Amino acid sequence: MNILLLGSGGREHALAWKLRQSSLCKNLFIAPGNAGTATVGTNINIGVNDFAAIEKAVTEHEIKLIVVGPEEPLVNGVYDHFKNNKNIIVVGPSKNGAQLEGSKAFSKHFMQRHNIPTAGYAEFTRENFEEGKQYIRNHSLPIVLKADGLAAGKGVVIAPTQEEALSTFEEMIINEQFGKASSKVVIEEFLQGIEVSVFALTDGNDYKIIGHAKDYKRIGEGDTGLNTGGMGCVTPVPFMDNAFMKKVEEKIIRPTINGLHQENIEYYGFVFFGLMNCSGEPYVIEYNCRMGDPETEVVMPRLKNDLAELFLAMHKGRLDEVNIEYDERSIATIVAVSGGYPGDYEKNKQISGLSNKQPADSIIFHAGTKLEADSVLTNGGRVLAVTSYGNSITEAVERSKEVLSGLSFEGMNYRKDIGYEFR
Repeated sequence: MNILLLGSGGREHALAWKLRQSSLCKNLFIAPGNAGTATVGTNINIGVNDFAAIEKAVTEHEIKLIVVGPEEPLVNGVYDHFKNNKNIIVVGPSKNGAQLEGSKAFSKHFMQRHNIPTAGYAEFTRENFEEGKQYIRNHSLPIVLKADGLAAGKGVVIAPTQEEALSTFEEMIINEQFGKASSKVVIEEFLQGIEVSVFALTDGNDYKIIGHAKDYKRIGEGDTGLNTGGMGCVTPVPFMDNAFMKKVEEKIIRPTINGLHQENIEYYGFVFFGLMNCSGEPYVIEYNCRMGDPETEVVMPRLKNDLAELFLAMHKGRLDEVNIEYDERSIATIVAVSGGYPGDYEKNKQISGLSNKQPADSIIFHAGTKLEADSVLTNGGRVLAVTSYGNSITEAVERSKEVLSGLSFEGMNYRKDIGYEFR
């Protein structure tokens, strides 16, 4: 069948790479894609939120399967746009289901209704702004403030002082820092522990866990400096043993999927569980309604199943018949970013070394890249993600660093300590 994948980042290159291997994939189209996706399929210059253009492409290219990479088109209702076309499978939740990511308040209320462990919280708007200020003054530190809506990964602040919390609160609500996204702010208690992400595929009734990973968000070595969209990732995570995963499944994943079913929320796609391991107990920090980035760049290489077959099983309500298989090796990805990122950075820097022969156990996924004539240029903050297999996390990380040493562009930066606590 012909498949259309929406998106243009490292996540989408990894999904395209995986879909291309499927025995069910005849032709693969990526909209809009990047220089990497162009090596495994055909890029189409269409925006992910241009539903009319997507519909036209679906007809023109006889698409049977639409895989949605980023969150924005899901929150905007791409599933609902195509749901009445019985000839097309859309991998992604309904607009209502996507509120698990699209609204922090929605997800908190959902977790409360279904007794899913998460941080204590309160929510505030301009109407009860003064009450919110008093709530902050009385709250223990540090304190977490989250813009309710989508804010391109920048809407979460962990404030170590009341002054910073009050200033952030005012910036979000009164000064409309993130526009409509911060017209409501969720204020949470700070959870102390280790973050980990777990990924499931669901039809809103059954589910299969397809992988987990630990992401490294800070720009600097030793988890210092500003937050980014992700500087690297490792899987499998050593502390994610059977006992911990059993808790995750019983306390979080199963109640979440049961909750979707009980509330008649249409959900055909990925659920990203952003978790905190607090002394061996899992808590939900956030839900995402799609795969993560750069987690996808390690989860897809580890997953041995045919991805398109999994989507078909999801569509037909046969996920319970599927047996998920994993590669037994450790996998690590390291992200090469533009100089200045996550602040201001320049684009259009030529990337060299991509044509070098790469080791069989390493894959270069493109994130912020574009093709111009015969050159590959930088086109974003996170530019490349180098993923490698190894017999240990240390070996996988070292292999990715070795590949990165042969790549270059002006201002290129990457963390050399990914997976440091497991090495």
